[in-house]
Amino acid sequence: MKLPLPELRDFLNEKAIEFNTKDFITDDPVQIPHQFDLKEDIEISGFLAATIAWGNRTMIIRNSKKMMELMGESPYDFVMEHKEHQMKRLEGFVHRTFNATDFKYFIESLRNIYTNHDGLEGIFTKHQTEDSLQPAIAELHKIFFELEHEQRTEKHVANTQKGSVAKRINLF
Repeated sequence: MKLPLPELRDFLNEKAIEFNTKDFITDDPVQIPHQFDLKEDIEISGFLAATIAWGNRTMIIRNSKKMMELMGESPYDFVMEHKEHQMKRLEGFVHRTFNATDFKYFIESLRNIYTNHDGLEGIFTKHQTEDSLQPAIAELHKIFFELEHEQRTEKHVANTQKGSVAKRINLF
């Protein structure tokens, strides 16, 4: 169902008032990127939190905080500057079906994205259309998996080319 623009605007404004409050943020995974000031830390922490956003919110928040802790509370620095031995910190991390193998690949792919593709914002800015993020989401999937990876990891990033509605990426 497509709402007329004035009704959609009113609906979205109501939701912004409802959800854009400190009380809501306290009990929602969106609190994770709110911990940071650096744009890249916000992007990476938000992307990772959205990636594991299935299950109950308490578990998502706890595991998102654990991810930030494992990256030394500085996601961008960890992504860009980590050494191979530091990746051992991620061993044992599990959130439902997202495990350390996936987490390690995400770190490597994010490094590639920030080194070669102007970061997450750069992908979305370059590939979105005036009225849709779908082309950008499709490009994100393509770029995200351009490095060698295990097939199992692909289930954690939506592929709109295969009909996914990309709920978690849209949350991000």
